[in-house]
Formats: sequence, structure tokens, C-alpha cells
Amino acid sequence: MKDRSSAQRLPAELAAVIREAVYKGQYVPGQRLIEADLCSQYGASRSVVRTALQELANEGLVEVQRHRGARVRLVSLAEAIEITEVRRVVEGLIAARAAERATSAQIAELRQVGDAMQQAAEHLDALGYAQLNARVHALVRQISGHGTASAIIERLRGQLVRHQFRLELEPGRPAAISLNQHRKIIEAVAAGDPDAAERAMHEHLDDVLRALRDLDQAGGAGPAGAGLAGAGLAASPAARGPGS
Repeated sequence: MKDRSSAQRLPAELAAVIREAVYKGQYVPGQRLIEADLCSQYGASRSVVRTALQELANEGLVEVQRHRGARVRLVSLAEAIEITEVRRVVEGLIAARAAERATSAQIAELRQVGDAMQQAAEHLDALGYAQLNARVHALVRQISGHGTASAIIERLRGQLVRHQFRLELEPGRPAAISLNQHRKIIEAVAAGDPDAAERAMHEHLDDVLRALRDLDQAGGAGPAGAGLAGAGLAASPAARGPGS
């Protein structure tokens, strides 16, 4: 259903809509993005669609091939490791800044999400847990007020969709590892301790990196569509597995 006319639809707006659809798993890695279909679905002109796809290609989310059109880009496990290494540095900065700026209302919201994560883990609610996981990371970014760092993380998120939920298949990871790590991040921000917040975020993403490297050494075997909800990515409605 068209929600805007082609005259109203802007390339940046359309790029944001497609980007979010990739994050949510509505478009999967390797899937072709057919211009005519996008024009019809989003009520956009062909020139707007092409400009939006080129913007996403510049971000590394989409690849545009001459005479073959566009598709959601596949990201290898090795590249996912590199991306997570970058996330470690940038998200550590974001956590430290959040600890310096958090208000009592923001701290209360973070703790509320942390409590909901625990409930989701206890009920083995994989999708709910992954969404709350992403919410914690998004809140920390919002609290930090660091626009440049947050923009970098947003651009990297979609490139990890192929590996979504893979780490969540490890027995015991939800309660024993991921939940405790997020609690430490939340409480460090709440305490107004930038060093502890940065350290907690580093420890969390160091653990994600260790698990990814283990997968790499094992040849990356695992079910299709699995991946990195443990790194704070949004959950795909199409994916299912134990919680993170």
C-alpha cells in the first residue's frame, strides 16, 4: 500500500524505510531489490528509488551491480568480526558519555528495560529478549547525545543481519552471560561512572567477539538467518531461537 505519493517521497526518506526493513529482516541478505517493486510498494519514482539504493550502497548495506540491479549485501563472518571490533570502540565511547549525562528518568527507563530482559530470558522469549537487548543499546546511544558515534553504529547495524541470532544458540548464554553483561552496563551508567560503563561495554562486545571467532574457527556452521542479537542488534521477526 502506498503511504505517500511519488512527488512527496524523498530519497533519504526512502533509504531510511528500506534500511529499517533490512534491520527487521523484511529484506534478507542476498535478496534482490527490484526497482519496479520498490516504486510500487513505496509510492516513489524510479529516480528516487535509484538514489535511495545508491545511498544504501554507499553505507555498505546494499550492492548495486551493473545490468543486474541491487541486492542486500552479504557480509562474511570475517567482516562481521571486523565490524564488531569497530562497534567495541565506538560503543565504549557512547557508554562512557551516557554515564556522564544520564538523568534519573533515563536511569529508571534503562533499569526497567533490564528487568524486562530478565523476564524474557526466564520465559525463553528469544524475540522479546533480542528486541529488549537492542532497546538497551539504543537507549544508551540516545542518552549519550553523541550524534556522530550513534550515526556510525546505525550504519553498521544492518551489515550484521546475515549473522542474526547465531550466538543465541549457545546453551546458557542468555541468563549466564548476556543478561549479566547488560546489567553491568546499565548499573555503570546509573552510577555515573564513565570508566566502568566503557569497561562494561567492552567486556560485553569482547565476549561477542570471542564467540564470533569461535564460529569462524569452526567454519561458521549454523542455521541460516542466525546471528548477532547478543551484540545489540534488532531481532528479525522471521528468525527464531533461544534468547540472548
